[in-house]
Amino acid sequence: MLKRSSASFRAFWPIALLATAGLGMLAALAGFGGRAFAEEPGRRLPDAAVTLKEKSGLRTAVFAGGCFWGVQGVFQHVRGVTEALSGYAGGSRDTASYQAVGSGRTGHAEAVRITYDPSLIRYDELLTIFFSVALDPTQVNRQGPDSGTQYRSAIFVSDAEQARVARAYVAQLNVAQAYAKPIATKVECGAFYPAEAYHQDFMARNPRHSYIVANDAPKLRDLQRYFPERTNAEPILVGAQPPA
Repeated sequence: MLKRSSASFRAFWPIALLATAGLGMLAALAGFGGRAFAEEPGRRLPDAAVTLKEKSGLRTAVFAGGCFWGVQGVFQHVRGVTEALSGYAGGSRDTASYQAVGSGRTGHAEAVRITYDPSLIRYDELLTIFFSVALDPTQVNRQGPDSGTQYRSAIFVSDAEQARVARAYVAQLNVAQAYAKPIATKVECGAFYPAEAYHQDFMARNPRHSYIVANDAPKLRDLQRYFPERTNAEPILVGAQPPA
């Protein structure tokens, strides 16, 4: 299993792929619509049966689905989202750095904090987009070429109502057998800490990066295909370095 422990792997993962898998793996790429590893393809999942009625004013949701570049890139294009910030969730403040999290021993997951306007999009609707196009929720401690607990699939909830809606939707998808395998996504609690500035807006700033082209660009295309009414053409960017 290929494992990435630093940003350098993202820059050179095609070389590692060639070295470990040879031309046979490259031939397999064509069969997955540009995705570098065999994963469940995107789809439009059913709306959540249990919804969340929210008060007016901006709210936040925190989702972890593998490398935060792609998850951030997807939600930066979702209407009603005012910010999508890459970061770390599930561990402590003193280990909330890319170098530390890359060890897989901090308890953190790469995550994205989504700030949204509930008058335009509800929490349960964000969940539907997340499970439909932002990741393969059947994978355990991995997404695409990335493996380790820091790449686990998780929903970090801020209160009991978010937890109730998230758990209900996972159960709904499992009962409906929406995927060929059970949903591996866990509902967790934990503080969120912003990632380093160089990780912010990475997909928007580097659309031709080999990692983005193979692993994350297909997610954005799935958003545009399955949720056209929810898609903004231009991303909402973080821009400046996020506050600590």
